[in-house]
Amino acid sequence: CSETFWTTTGMFPQEFIIGFPKCVKISKVAIQSYLVRTLRIERSVSEDPVGFEECIEKDLEHTEGQLQKEEFPLPEFQATYLRFIIKSAFDHFVSVHRVMAEGA
Repeated sequence: CSETFWTTTGMFPQEFIIGFPKCVKISKVAIQSYLVRTLRIERSVSEDPVGFEECIEKDLEHTEGQLQKEEFPLPEFQATYLRFIIKSAFDHFVSVHRVMAEGA
């Protein structure tokens, strides 16, 4: 379990944004979380974190007592910003422990 994590404040939806120094090509995003029920990933190719478009939305499995490990393959995908929206959860508080983006 990672030592640092981001936790929600108890109401949904919750969101966080990850920005890259420039527009990058991403082939896959992996996320480790706890108690997330529905997750949506959106992207922006703007210089500022605006104009997001939905890329993928997924219902995650409830993994009692351990981290959820999900991978999202994203073919031919470019982004300057990724917005992660936790739409619902299995509890009042959820946590995100790691987000990894692979690509060029």
